[in-house]
Amino acid sequence: MQTAANAQARGWRSVYFNAQAIPYWLIHVGAIAGVAALGWSWRGLAWALGLYAVRLFFVTGGYHRYFSHRSYKTSRWFQFVLALGATATAQKGVLWWAAHHRRHHRGSDTTADLHSPYHGGFWWSHMGWILARDFEGTDHAAIKDFARYPELRWLDRYWVVPVIAVAALSYLVGGWFGLTWAFAVSQVLCWHGTFTINSLSHLWGGRRYASGDHSRNNPVLAIVTLGEGWHNNHHHYQVAARQGFFWWEVDITFYVLRLFALLGLVRELHGVPEHIRAGTRRDRERPAATAAPEPTGDVPTRA
Repeated sequence: MQTAANAQARGWRSVYFNAQAIPYWLIHVGAIAGVAALGWSWRGLAWALGLYAVRLFFVTGGYHRYFSHRSYKTSRWFQFVLALGATATAQKGVLWWAAHHRRHHRGSDTTADLHSPYHGGFWWSHMGWILARDFEGTDHAAIKDFARYPELRWLDRYWVVPVIAVAALSYLVGGWFGLTWAFAVSQVLCWHGTFTINSLSHLWGGRRYASGDHSRNNPVLAIVTLGEGWHNNHHHYQVAARQGFFWWEVDITFYVLRLFALLGLVRELHGVPEHIRAGTRRDRERPAATAAPEPTGDVPTRA
């Protein structure tokens, strides 16, 4: 199995400027050049931020809390909606994303972790690991609970199709203005909003629980990432659908999931037991919850 150290040993050009990374950088250039050419626009910013929130929900509620940790259940058709929306954020297929994320939790902030800032530095953990070609393959054994769905395997293989579709739709609806603000600017913000959880959330913030790694709680990042900034909470009890364990810890992703539950789109949101919430940094003898429950063959349970 490839490690972060092996990938980094190939040198920064191989990591950040390989053929796969070219579209990533072109979208960054397109966002900057588009805003420079079209001029500043508050309406454009509103488009970008609004679609940033939609994109990021599919990352947090889809890639992360559903596919990686199975913190709630849903139907097969809505499972596909979550997968499609997540894949459209240009962070590869849901099987790829979730399999790598489960690996992260098995060795968080150790040499087995693919994106720890303590083993590779800030920029590696922020974006180098996802740009490196060493980790392109999907470990289906690590995600066999979802790999059994052919539609998810198709999306995993052709993950670039939804991304192109979103870019094309942005242009058709808004022309160059739409392509710049609704697609490029929003996409760049979504990438870096997501990436802060791998980098900043292991460096900046407080620690409530002894989770065995360097995960942090950070209210600023919690706002930016729709609740993912309560990262130490998450590493303490990974299967919870909510990452803000207390009422004052804002978790927008969880609020949306609660709304979806009321609408019948999702169900059985995994809560936080009181003994888990009450744990303190002195609980060094109790291991954190597992990264993901063992597959039971019951997701989703209805068509």
